Amino acid sequence: MKVLKDILYKVTINAVVGSTSVEVNNIEFDSRNVKTNDVFVAIVGAVANGHDYISKAVSNGARAIVCQKLPDDLVDNITYIEVENSSQALAFMAANYYENPSENLKLVGTTGTNGKTTVSSLLYQLFKKAGYKVGLLSTVKVMVNDTEYKATHTTPDSLTINKYLQLMNNEGVEFCFMEVSSHGIHQSRTEGLFFTGGIFTNLSHDHLDYHNSFAEYRDVKKAFFDDLPKTAFCLVNTDDKNGVIMMQNTNAKKYTYALKTYADYKAQILENQFGGLLLKLNENEVWTKLIGNFNAYNLLAIYATSELLGLDKEESLRYISELESVSGRFEYFVSEEKITAIVDYAHTPDALKNVLETINTIRTKNEELITVVGCGGDRDAAKRPKMGHIASALSTKVIFTSDNPRTENPQSIIDDIEAGVEAQNFKKVISILDRKQAIKTACQMAQPNDIILIAGKGHETYQEVNGERTDFDDYKIVGELLNQLQK
Repeated sequence: MKVLKDILYKVTINAVVGSTSVEVNNIEFDSRNVKTNDVFVAIVGAVANGHDYISKAVSNGARAIVCQKLPDDLVDNITYIEVENSSQALAFMAANYYENPSENLKLVGTTGTNGKTTVSSLLYQLFKKAGYKVGLLSTVKVMVNDTEYKATHTTPDSLTINKYLQLMNNEGVEFCFMEVSSHGIHQSRTEGLFFTGGIFTNLSHDHLDYHNSFAEYRDVKKAFFDDLPKTAFCLVNTDDKNGVIMMQNTNAKKYTYALKTYADYKAQILENQFGGLLLKLNENEVWTKLIGNFNAYNLLAIYATSELLGLDKEESLRYISELESVSGRFEYFVSEEKITAIVDYAHTPDALKNVLETINTIRTKNEELITVVGCGGDRDAAKRPKMGHIASALSTKVIFTSDNPRTENPQSIIDDIEAGVEAQNFKKVISILDRKQAIKTACQMAQPNDIILIAGKGHETYQEVNGERTDFDDYKIVGELLNQLQK
């Protein structure tokens, strides 16, 4: 049991009805999970408003209610706390409830459109190799040192974040690397956390179904850096013009990284091939297993962060050379027929462009580059024609297919993608609604030395159609299909 007033520390309170000295069990923001003596926080969400479920929470046994507007009918012996922002209140309450676990380790957040998962996951790998106990909060998985938990969101809710951070405290974890999404920042999920550092990778078109404009999307990212303490570091990619904006109002110590412009941390690509990258990182050469210009940026960010966190430079370079690619991020294999199959999470125009340009830089142009790609339903429709334009312009053949259509008509999504294809590229394009059939067709089209790129879903092991998720793993499926065709 916790005393209510203790877990309300730092919460902006407008009004109180009842006593804050009462003891409560758990914090819940889903009324269905409320039990006797819990505190229910009514969140104003994009789909549902928690204020509509206050009476349900009370009937389930809630002892206290935290809300932005007091209900008209107040129940005796229930404490009501009216707050300025219930999402922010939940974040501070969660941190207090779990005894502010972020203060007991070095927490580094990575934000940006692309690269969050790779940078966070590779930093986890690197510091594990260096002998530290490490935590990871990512889109792909949550790691509490050696124990893996399934991830459900890029940035989990405040209660889940703090629960995992407390587990990390219990396990003696020293460093935690965390993806910080724009949704997570906007919904105050990172409030109340103490960050040792923040990393900005890049910014391009994404999530404009949620944010009203690109400027709003950028400013939400910027808010993360605005809130960093003076003791933290702020590391930004200044080859992206938005990097300078991220640093404008931060109190943290500012550091920059870049491949093309002057920066504190510089990289140069010496060799780029399917076998890996030869990089010069601040005058130090290192061979890595990762591929592509975008990974040169990711590795430079990792190198800079490891130094800012006090890792020995030579030690850091040695571990960088041993890093393995992250699941669903330019993950590839070569079949017995010498067909290269690549699976990548590229689900934004910029990410798809980066992957295709990387492949085109490496390949000899004597082989076909066959791209299988779609776009998610119930999400930012404005990026669909851009994806279609990029895929058809930078591939020799393209198959448009379903991604996660969710509740949208899959054919309507493909129609939106096809709208971006220019006339000279029409002959390159076919559309196949069924994703497995699309991958199978790509495998049948491919000849020895050809390259198949399957983009959009990456690490995901499901496909979501009309609210139902069925097993679907791009990497596993393309492997099985190429193996069958070889027999």
